[in-house]
Amino acid sequence: MEKNSAIEMKGITKCFGQVIANDSIDFTINRGEILALLGENGSGKTTLMNMLSGIYQPDEGEIYKDGSQIYIRSPREAYEYGIGMIHQHYKLVEVFTSTENIILGLDDGRMDLKQAENKVAEICSRYGFEIDPSEKVYDMSISQKQTVEIVKVLYRGADILILDEPTAVLTPQETKKLFAILAAMKADGKAIVIITHKLNEVMEVSDKVTVLRKGKLIGTVKTSETNPQALTDMMVGHAVTLNIDRPVYSDPKRKLIVENLTCIDEEGVKRLDSVSFIANTGEILGVAGISGSGQKELLEAIIGLYPVKDGSIRFIQGDGTEVELVGKTPKKIRQTGVGMAFVPEDRLGMGLVGSMGMTGNMLLRSWKKGKGALLQKKEPEALANKVLEELDVITPDVNYPVRRLSGGNVQKVLVGREIASEPEVLMTAYAVRGLDINTSYTIYNLLTEQKMKGVAVLYVGEDLDVLLELADRILVLCGGQVAGVVDARTTTKEEVGLLMTQFNAKEEK
Repeated sequence: MEKNSAIEMKGITKCFGQVIANDSIDFTINRGEILALLGENGSGKTTLMNMLSGIYQPDEGEIYKDGSQIYIRSPREAYEYGIGMIHQHYKLVEVFTSTENIILGLDDGRMDLKQAENKVAEICSRYGFEIDPSEKVYDMSISQKQTVEIVKVLYRGADILILDEPTAVLTPQETKKLFAILAAMKADGKAIVIITHKLNEVMEVSDKVTVLRKGKLIGTVKTSETNPQALTDMMVGHAVTLNIDRPVYSDPKRKLIVENLTCIDEEGVKRLDSVSFIANTGEILGVAGISGSGQKELLEAIIGLYPVKDGSIRFIQGDGTEVELVGKTPKKIRQTGVGMAFVPEDRLGMGLVGSMGMTGNMLLRSWKKGKGALLQKKEPEALANKVLEELDVITPDVNYPVRRLSGGNVQKVLVGREIASEPEVLMTAYAVRGLDINTSYTIYNLLTEQKMKGVAVLYVGEDLDVLLELADRILVLCGGQVAGVVDARTTTKEEVGLLMTQFNAKEEK
């Protein structure tokens, strides 16, 4: 047992059927320390932390807190041991206030709301949180909702905190505030674990890094004694180039013209407000914005899946003919000869049919090319095997239901299928969300290859460092409006972050 250790996990093994998710892992978290937990998709990170937070129980191994063995059979018991996990997807009741959400489920939750608000305010003051205890959740920003989740854990007395991808949807400014809060909690003796794929943030905020690979512990290193390249090599098992190439296409031309696009949802709320921009061939146009700024609606409107109230979306064909897309369904858009591919945020449901295997999902894209009444599986099956090999999809076979695959592998199938359709416009919504670093760079290279083939690529992303390296220009959305279109080669992360949070409309040149 290490001196000052809060939690020690020894020989932890967890199996799901014949799959070994964690294989005899030893893991230690110290008080007054921030530890980053790294690994590829399927390496066992979340499974290990789910056992510490009471969601799963280990098949083998022991867990100790402050030197005494403990048994964690539920999240409630984890709280009793001072262990709390903040998940990537928030679990809040929108119509409740922050305090009501924080005390929800507690035995004394109905006793004294004012007293609870005072305690919430005290926690916020102690660590530098910025939330109003009486504000409704539906009026809060994404970062404020995350703050509520963290305060909820602290309110329950947790001194061991696990954060799963905590900066995934935060602006650079919000990320800095979060890191300052984590530093304050660390100084207060809290033990903090961060699960993340962002190596630059690992280097900035953590004291130690533990790396898992294929369910096994590879090692734990001091952050001050390592670097992103070394950590990547540990995760993947071989050298990986961390540079994103951004070649320049020689002859860009206008391919998609969006003018004054306005979309209103079923409740009468403007999701897009007079959005105008141009996407060119041989270009990756990054789309940045805090969550809910209109990114989803923009891509769905272009592909014909979201109703348009006003405005124009024109696709420029090779001979210069303009095709108006507004008012057309996805089927009608395809029938007009417009070559568009879409990787949606909703991987299963809108993207793939979960009950089908890879072959069946490839078939959905290619069946119209066949002749006669019978569907030809030969081409889709060959394509499925090609995607499986090139993107290293982990699946028993190409007919195994995709809903049973991990999120990362589902994304590989979807991206591979859409690129294989050889589109003229390729739109991706969070194409690497949840993917490990090795697969992420494979996707970046695939998108760049498409760009150099003359494809107009729209890339909605949440990692500004990647957007600044990968994109040629960045369209910034704020509250459904265009806050600016900037040159990715000359702008800064801070400038993009400001545009994401305070509207400062600029006309595209």
